[in-house]
Amino acid sequence: MSFLMPKMPAMPAIPAPQPLPEPPKYDDKDRAAETAAKQAKMRAARTGRSATILTSAQGLEDDETSTKKTLLGG
Repeated sequence: MSFLMPKMPAMPAIPAPQPLPEPPKYDDKDRAAETAAKQAKMRAARTGRSATILTSAQGLEDDETSTKKTLLGG
């Protein structure tokens, strides 16, 4: 009963693939500049805990609060 079904048409020829573009170089000037900018930004943001410490190893640097008279202690 193949006369009731039409024959399948032939497959078209597959075109040849185009060559891929050249991948970007890993060590180029743009990447080096971007990396340097990221490192500079991280270095600037890295203040750390030492910036919040207001005393030295010898204690407070100013003795103004310990020599003043207060209202509570006389």
